[in-house]
Amino acid sequence: MRRLADLPATAELVVIGAGVIGAATAFAARRAGIDTVVLEARPAAAAATTAAATGAYRVQQDDPDELALVRETVAAMEDFAEYTGQDRYDPAPVRAGLLSLTTVDADGQRETVAHQRSIGVDGIELLDGDEARSRFPFLAPEVLSARFRQDDGLLDQRQLALGLLENVPVVLGCRVTAFDGREIVTTRGTISAGACVIACGPMSGVIAELAGLSLPITTFLRHKVVLPDVPAVPQWAPLVFDEDTGAHWRPALRGAYALISVSGQEPCAAVDDPVTEADFAYLVLDPASPTSVARLSPFWADVWEDGRAAWTVQCGLYTVTPDHRPLIDETPVPGLYVNTGYSGHGVMCSVAGGRLLVERLNGSPNPFALDRPFIPPVRTTR
Repeated sequence: MRRLADLPATAELVVIGAGVIGAATAFAARRAGIDTVVLEARPAAAAATTAAATGAYRVQQDDPDELALVRETVAAMEDFAEYTGQDRYDPAPVRAGLLSLTTVDADGQRETVAHQRSIGVDGIELLDGDEARSRFPFLAPEVLSARFRQDDGLLDQRQLALGLLENVPVVLGCRVTAFDGREIVTTRGTISAGACVIACGPMSGVIAELAGLSLPITTFLRHKVVLPDVPAVPQWAPLVFDEDTGAHWRPALRGAYALISVSGQEPCAAVDDPVTEADFAYLVLDPASPTSVARLSPFWADVWEDGRAAWTVQCGLYTVTPDHRPLIDETPVPGLYVNTGYSGHGVMCSVAGGRLLVERLNGSPNPFALDRPFIPPVRTTR
């Protein structure tokens, strides 16, 4: 990216946020010939929510509109150098697969697969416990049912964001403090913009409030335990998801990332630097925990007992709308747009979401309008 030492006086478009959604928005705008500047409050790009993400993508979606976003974004990632015109950064997508497991709800698995197939998701396999263990010998005897799609996969999400920002003018350490018509007031000065896009993930609601807007988004903590160099982790494994608890792990750094997606989690305040919960690593690693990854992948109990694995915990925020679909639209404030609320799906929907936002600048409608009816999803794949 082009780090600007000073804030320009004007720009056709200002994008607030240099995470993966802001990066995708800026990329699409510049591709459309729009003079664009990105403002980032932190001293580095893609260093907050994007950095704390799982780094995975899946076509196993429950919503047809989001399915289209994922397909377009994955296609761009798989030909990233050609798509972006740069070869410095590579998200390196790998079709490692996504394996979702249950010990109690085989009927729910069948219903999910039937629904996903009905909206056009291909390549999903429904496996019983024995079939799953024959394919993935590290699984526990308690696994009753699994669904698997080989063409879902893993990626480096920071390289995705940085590649989209290549040659984009970015002002780092530049926090927006107010809006005054088309003037955007920041800690680095004021910039006049033809249009502005709020694309700063969990901070989007805070920034929108500066313009007198209340967005229908809620923020939640999202932790990731990073365990490099753990020989017991099979590096050929897919992302392994426990549907019953939300615990999941994926190979990374010759070890793994371990996470939990918690249903019914309490919302939290949108802050720049969320504080990690002191016991999170134990919740996801200690075999005595009901949400441990060892529950369905017993080798993790051996890793715990061995005691040599080093770990650190990252904490980010993710931003959820009532219907778990993003907000890609102009706000009631003329010239002010939002591209946010991806409900944990931002990385995998980013490229297509950026394109939709730029088309919205020209008046094109899309399914993610702010004034839509927000109907909570019947089923969700975390």
